[in-house]
Amino acid sequence: MDLRERLQSAFGSQYTLDREIGRGGTAIVFLAEDAKHQRPVALKVLVPELASAVGSDRFLREIKLAAQLTHPHILPLHDSGIANGILYYVMPFINGESLRERLERERELPVDDAIRLACEIAGALDYAHKKGVVHRDIKPENILLAGDHAMVLDFGIGKMISAAAETTSITASGVTIGTPAYMSPEQAAGETFLDGRSDIYSLAIMLYEMLAGAPPFTGATAQATIAARFVQAVRPIHPIRPEVLESTDQAIAIALATAPVDRYSTAAEFSRALRQRPPGGQTPTYSTAIGSEPRPSGSSSVTPEPRRAPALRSIAVLPFTNISPDTDTEYLSDGITEELINALTRLRGIHVAARTSAFAFKGKNLDLRTVGEKLNVRMVLEGSVRRAGNRLRVNCQLTNVADNYNVWSDRYDRQIEDVFAIEDEISRAIVDHLSITVLGEPETSGPRRAENFEAYDLYLKGRHYFNNGSIRHALDSFERAARRDPKLAKSYAGIADCYFALANLSYLSPREGYERARSAAQRALELDDSLADAHAAMAIIKCYYDWDWPEAQREFERALALNPGLANARYFYSLALSSHGRPAEALEQGERAIELDPVNTHIYTGVARAHLVTHRYAEALDVLSRSLERGQDVSATHAWMAVAHLELGSHDAAMTEAKRSLSLAEIPIYVALLGYVSARAGRREEAMQVLASLSARSNDVAVFQAWVYVGLGDNSLALDWLERAYEERSDWLVIIAALPVCDPLRREPRFTSLVAKLGIELSANITITSEHRT
Repeated sequence: MDLRERLQSAFGSQYTLDREIGRGGTAIVFLAEDAKHQRPVALKVLVPELASAVGSDRFLREIKLAAQLTHPHILPLHDSGIANGILYYVMPFINGESLRERLERERELPVDDAIRLACEIAGALDYAHKKGVVHRDIKPENILLAGDHAMVLDFGIGKMISAAAETTSITASGVTIGTPAYMSPEQAAGETFLDGRSDIYSLAIMLYEMLAGAPPFTGATAQATIAARFVQAVRPIHPIRPEVLESTDQAIAIALATAPVDRYSTAAEFSRALRQRPPGGQTPTYSTAIGSEPRPSGSSSVTPEPRRAPALRSIAVLPFTNISPDTDTEYLSDGITEELINALTRLRGIHVAARTSAFAFKGKNLDLRTVGEKLNVRMVLEGSVRRAGNRLRVNCQLTNVADNYNVWSDRYDRQIEDVFAIEDEISRAIVDHLSITVLGEPETSGPRRAENFEAYDLYLKGRHYFNNGSIRHALDSFERAARRDPKLAKSYAGIADCYFALANLSYLSPREGYERARSAAQRALELDDSLADAHAAMAIIKCYYDWDWPEAQREFERALALNPGLANARYFYSLALSSHGRPAEALEQGERAIELDPVNTHIYTGVARAHLVTHRYAEALDVLSRSLERGQDVSATHAWMAVAHLELGSHDAAMTEAKRSLSLAEIPIYVALLGYVSARAGRREEAMQVLASLSARSNDVAVFQAWVYVGLGDNSLALDWLERAYEERSDWLVIIAALPVCDPLRREPRFTSLVAKLGIELSANITITSEHRT
């Protein structure tokens, strides 16, 4: 039985191996299908000689450390283990090329591309080095290009090889420890203790090659190549390629110093040197995400977002235009649009742009190609709705955004009560017409329909009000819908959403709001257990009010199994995972929510908070700045930007963002944030004024008063207020406890006890630090 057959036998249905796509001195790579998540993956297996030398215990230990690295420019690890005696690990399959392949094709890269890629790799290395992980084998073969951006892979493999070489004769079997052309002098000399400066040296060689077309040190043999770096000076690139700045030559020369002590101490320093302003010249445009590098006050520069090709099965349903004589019936055209989005989202294998992002284009006269690019979809469904008395006319058409080709269109003239049938027919028509190239098969039959149009009409009004921020009007409409049709489960899910929102915004006490939300969500599930929105509502209640994480997780997973396109559920799940010591999964859920709802600014804050709880403030700022470019200007974005700026020591920038947040929404959390920032900035009198303002409010303010007292340095009073917030069952406790706001309290026994009662585990993802406490 060959290797492929052994692997397939061991994996069973978990992974289906397709073909071998790569082979090197350390590993063999197969393209495989991840059955559970229905996605292609790259499955790497260690060559037998290396696997034998490394051993399963060491392999699992090193891979576990590598799997904890979550950075925009590090290829993540999905899985690892031992299959039929074979050591393997699983990564996303990137349908691109390696940097080596690009260099072989182009030899020299454009200067901007080379510097940008080097800065992205430096960002990844700086992040890994701060986690105590040195790569040891930085070379073009280990850099994948996802679009135009760099992804570093194979963290941990170099250390495995080096460790194995200390106890075995692994080199005799042909397994190379590092790559001679890119080795640092200390690695080439056989030193076993290497720090991040060794990786910086390798990166500098790689950058030199990208700019000059060849590495700086070459020789007829590996030994000659290694010897050259000890006796040859680095030849500058500027004289032979004038577009390369002299400052770039100088930065490379420092990074290639023979002695580590003479190099840059961190990859972040190397990156800054590459991006510095030339005397009398223009500021280079290169950017990267480096955790140790504070963003200048007021800066909006962000790491360019990789442009992904839209999925083959991808569609956006734009808001249908209301052309009825009565403009008050706009809720009906919006409601039909939303119901079509929900229906298509429940189909297996299709990417549907979420409602918030689709509705961002309402009333905007943009060409469909632009819409397709912004929402990253191939197809757009648009239409119009006209209601006149009891008659309803719906026109719709499906368009391929690439060539503006009208794939399908139809018109429906019916009685108003036939709106359900119209929605079903439109969904079926899309599936029937494009099932081969666009859509998959329905995964579920979907939630139960209303038994009468009047109840459904009221439900649509409720959704219209809720989506436009009129929570009280929405609640009234949902409750009237439930009275008109007591078996309409969706109306009860809407009621639950309203009560949760009213409690979260401090208009109702947590007990009043969440208990009413629970009753409504339970009733919805009794009527229809297949309603994803109801499971999502119950998950929020279990997580943020009951503090029952296992049940909350089950409800989140159930909601997403029923409707994988429920972006808002993924957002709340991301927040919950961040608070429960699982930042990598939080980032995964948050990024998936962004893919589904790319124009919804609120969605980005889930990813940002996953970065904040792990003290990666620059990354959080990048995500939040990205959200401002893609969506509307909302208070939450500025609030979390304020927290990130504050932890990076930028008090002025933090104050600006906190004031902007409060100007957009004057609710307790943003009032407290301004008090906290004021306290941290030494403006005690202003902080005390905020405390007085909070005391005048009636609902769920104890947790926010605690926040201000932390800023003032009064841990005892902060803990008093946190314990009071626990008695009030504040839904904000789970989120606040995980943020850096509470870092000064983490060694306090009272705080430890409180966290235990909340059922959250913070030790796995939060390190107590005072680095940015200025």
